[in-house]
Amino acid sequence: MSAQRRPRVIETVREMREAVAAERAAGRTVALTPTLGALHEGHLAHVRRAAEIADTRVVSIFLNPTQFTQPADLERYPRTLDADVDLLAGEGVDLVFAPSVDEMYPTGPTATTVSAGAVGSTFEGRLRPGHFDAVLTVVAKLLGIVTPDVVTFGQKDAQQLFVVKRMVGDLNIATRVETIPTVREPDGLALSSRNRFLSASERTAARTLSAALEAAVSAGERGIDAALAAAQGALMGEELVDLDYFAIVHPATFRPVDDDYRGPAIAIVAATLGSTRLIDNEPLRIG
Repeated sequence: MSAQRRPRVIETVREMREAVAAERAAGRTVALTPTLGALHEGHLAHVRRAAEIADTRVVSIFLNPTQFTQPADLERYPRTLDADVDLLAGEGVDLVFAPSVDEMYPTGPTATTVSAGAVGSTFEGRLRPGHFDAVLTVVAKLLGIVTPDVVTFGQKDAQQLFVVKRMVGDLNIATRVETIPTVREPDGLALSSRNRFLSASERTAARTLSAALEAAVSAGERGIDAALAAAQGALMGEELVDLDYFAIVHPATFRPVDDDYRGPAIAIVAATLGSTRLIDNEPLRIG
């Protein structure tokens, strides 16, 4: 790593704005990849795509406390800033924005927040009340600080991607959202910072989630009932998987599709294995 140029690590809003202003003055476009840290190959797919669509890459590493509904989850989340910066150095990333909580919330959680609306209380939002409001609020803050030309978000967090895209459109934010496809392990498990908490047996059982999605995709041409039945068949019998939900939603509303629906959709799944909760999704076509 010694021969690689490390990114400039910026910890204050003022310095971040000054750094972006310098990039703009030099005629360079800017891409932002927001992260919580604990980076892996899934995150690196973002920065590699950002290199193709912008001149300067900014990666934010901020473990946002307001979006964690369970204090234990926040405490458990890995904090690996030095290793993260090393990974980003290997990708030639230019700037890392790593503010403290006090820097982002100098007077505590903001009195002004962004609401995810009704969809924010469904699926992940039902199980984690207030989560998406907190996500949208911190994303709005990051977009206001960095003012990127493009921001990357992953398909893996489908509901988050949906509400972020809608916020950017609804509020006329001058940033394009670039969707990054889900990065998977060779056996199909979606890459996640949470995977490290799975035991060996839980890791094997977790493959059931992507298998259920694959089954739904394969059966989708036969209709919604067939797709749901195929997914249920893949999930049955795996005792380590405590299913939270499996649903097929419309990409334009993120609401479950009707029984007679035909067209593009997204199959979404969430489950808990031991103490680790995983989510996944896959686009499909019904009918």
